Amino acid sequence: MKRMLAGVVLATTATLVAATPAMAAAPKNPVVAVKKQLVPGKGVKFTERTTLDVEGDRSIFVRRSGTLQFSKSGIAASDSTGRFNISLKDLGADADDAPELLKALASPERTIRVGTTSYLSGGMWATMLPEDKNWFKLPKGPTGGVTGTYSQPVNLAEPATLKTLFKSAKPTSGGYAGKITVGDLWKVSPWFRATGVSKPSAKALKSTISWRLAVNSAGLPTRLVSTFPMSVLSGGKGSVSVDTRFSGWGTTVSIKAPPADEIATEFENGEDDASVIWDSLANVGS
Repeated sequence: MKRMLAGVVLATTATLVAATPAMAAAPKNPVVAVKKQLVPGKGVKFTERTTLDVEGDRSIFVRRSGTLQFSKSGIAASDSTGRFNISLKDLGADADDAPELLKALASPERTIRVGTTSYLSGGMWATMLPEDKNWFKLPKGPTGGVTGTYSQPVNLAEPATLKTLFKSAKPTSGGYAGKITVGDLWKVSPWFRATGVSKPSAKALKSTISWRLAVNSAGLPTRLVSTFPMSVLSGGKGSVSVDTRFSGWGTTVSIKAPPADEIATEFENGEDDASVIWDSLANVGS
């Protein structure tokens, strides 16, 4: 009997040992997998939500979705829609009398970016455009309009950014995890530099972005969650967490600028400086 039990134990142990390498094998490195996807005319879709945590009070602040179009070296164009997680009811009983800019917070905004030129529509932009125009053209504009300020700071479609992330990445179950300073990301990522309204303060540049990445069997990203101090974006306290889901790697994508007759290069009041929009949101989320 003892010999029989010993045999069962040995057989079971052998099975577990044989199975261990497959179970413990690190997922495929996405650096190579993503680089293979960078084909002109192809792209990837994404959805994401941004959550703020202020003194333990967590709430969804922004929801976004969109598509990235690739070039051989990274991103050729993008088309995204975002909105603050607020409705007209949240503005209170006097919503009808609220300023137009405040009402616009409850409306989605869309950003088409071709190269480094942004075309902005809806949301707060709609309150400032001439009546016969739907888009505001902004050379060297933001990647995702106003809501994009609170979007995913880490763009995995940038080869240099991905390589930098993986210098200190560690394998986890189904993916990888790591940290990067805001300063290092600012240096390596043109997308990050174009997402916000200004360069983070010297203190904010020293802050750390923690990230967790899930990949599929081919090594392509399926989900990225990054967490960082709110002070990176504004003077507020607390933390920001951005959860981005990816789908449709290799999808055929063709993103073009809006029709020329729908585009304005000046606001209704004749100004062409978009800083008024950013100034109006300087303390949003603080």
